[in-house]
Amino acid sequence: MFELLQTDPSSKARLGRLTTTRGVIETPAYMPVGTQATVKALDPRELVEMGAQIILGNTYHLYIRPGLDILRAAGGLHRFMAWPHPILTDSGGFQVFSLAKIRKVRAHGVEFRSHVDGTPLFLGPKEAMEIQRVLGSDIAMTFDECPPHDAPPRELHLAVERTIRWARECREQPRAPGQQVFGIVQGGSDPALREHCARAITALDFDGYAIGGVSVGEPEPEMMKAIEITEPHLPWDKARYAMGLGTPAQMVELVARGVDLFDCVLPTRVARNGTAFTRRGTFAIKGGAVKAEFRPIEEGCACFACRHFTRAYIRHLLNVNEILGLRLVSIHNTHFYLQVMREVRAALAAGTFAEYRREFVANYVPTRRVLAARALAAD
Repeated sequence: MFELLQTDPSSKARLGRLTTTRGVIETPAYMPVGTQATVKALDPRELVEMGAQIILGNTYHLYIRPGLDILRAAGGLHRFMAWPHPILTDSGGFQVFSLAKIRKVRAHGVEFRSHVDGTPLFLGPKEAMEIQRVLGSDIAMTFDECPPHDAPPRELHLAVERTIRWARECREQPRAPGQQVFGIVQGGSDPALREHCARAITALDFDGYAIGGVSVGEPEPEMMKAIEITEPHLPWDKARYAMGLGTPAQMVELVARGVDLFDCVLPTRVARNGTAFTRRGTFAIKGGAVKAEFRPIEEGCACFACRHFTRAYIRHLLNVNEILGLRLVSIHNTHFYLQVMREVRAALAAGTFAEYRREFVANYVPTRRVLAARALAAD
């Protein structure tokens, strides 16, 4: 299922290939986020043209709307959204964190009040795996408890023990045909808890492993620490997925720390506020500084927006609230994330990743606004 093709002598970076029943994913790879059966503002044709290999859906949100009856009748998530390529579904464990005000954690799962209409619902290992079975995702995630970064030690310990227990229950549930299941490691920034959780989860022999409990409001050094203390305890011959990360520079740095898969809502989220990603960081297209700039968002970018439109035109669309404006920025940002991963793979194959990493990170300067917008809720 996962083939390790090459390793980087200067870091822990890996070039790999993850095979699913609906296609092969060349890694490292970025997965555009399609929480509610769509990547916001983009259609499947555009995603294919950008080179998206796999997208992400969300168990909790799809269970609420459109619901399992509709998804069953549609023949699963792929047919419902006209995306015939691989899909990874989050189990709903992140919503245990992001919807903390409307849920109660129990021994066997989590009681939620629907964020839509307040309807009570229960999500546990059995329910999460059943929903993902109906969705028919190519990669399903185990149900876990994602605690906040500042959780007290006892709360963090209990979350880890529940995550391990729920992973065992998930392991025993039926799967959709060809469906892979990835286990999730929690533990905050506590090295002992991370190691304990990783050893227990990897002993269950899942198809791949995710590092959870990151991008939950912690400072970047804490996020990097969580990855660094978890990675040594994950099998080298299985795919590794950092959940909910990150900015482009963070992804490059996390590739260097041995991570293979990423998802992040930032490309389309900040696009809706008129912010664009470039190799030198981000900038606000809405600002008056670009009102007469008749050049693309980024010189040399091959995305549809940059090949056909200028900063001045896109700024105009955004400022008069035309939908095309946010679509064009979403196209550019998502293409940029996918392009960075293509370049990372090419650098690894050529043996030049150390130089690529050094140059990219040195040139990329994230704005405070984008750092503050890191994903704390569904896109």
